[in-house]
Amino acid sequence: MKKLQAIALGLILTMSFSCKQAKKEAEEATSEAEEVVEEAIEVVESQKITFEMEPKSDSNVTGEVTFTEDNGKVAMKATFSGLSEGEHAIHLHEKADCSSADGTSTGGHWNPTFQPHGKWGAEEGYHKGDIGNFVADAEGNATVDFATGEWCIGCDDETKNILGKAVIVHQGVDDYTSQPSGDAGARVSCTGIIQ
Repeated sequence: MKKLQAIALGLILTMSFSCKQAKKEAEEATSEAEEVVEEAIEVVESQKITFEMEPKSDSNVTGEVTFTEDNGKVAMKATFSGLSEGEHAIHLHEKADCSSADGTSTGGHWNPTFQPHGKWGAEEGYHKGDIGNFVADAEGNATVDFATGEWCIGCDDETKNILGKAVIVHQGVDDYTSQPSGDAGARVSCTGIIQ
């Protein structure tokens, strides 16, 4: 009888240990799965797309534009060459279509909230594509850094989603007052933002 009790006690202890071990393994597996999900979310929250700019209006203006979205904010970094020295305007336009020689196939400024044209952040209003002006050096090179929480890359909010739009560099300066485009002159470089 004592032998039978000892065997029963041994089985109970073995089962108890096995259950604790299984529980520990399940907890470890759950923790690993949570880490994988967190990493996947971080990858989704951070996106990066890069495009080459092409000359328009018989210019030699080329460049590269990179958009990076991270934690609800989109940063744009652009580098250009072939510009005339001085100030130039840069905007997002409504269509990712650079097929015309003068860049007009991109349509007007991207303005999904139907605001007047103006300087970014102006109280009177501004287009979501009104990035502003930048300066090219004596060699015709320039860099633009811009960031906003009012854009996204591929989200469902059409008032923020920049996919399907175009980046346009103008020969002249945006005066921030002329409607509807700031009187910035010819479109000298273009790229369509298509993912």
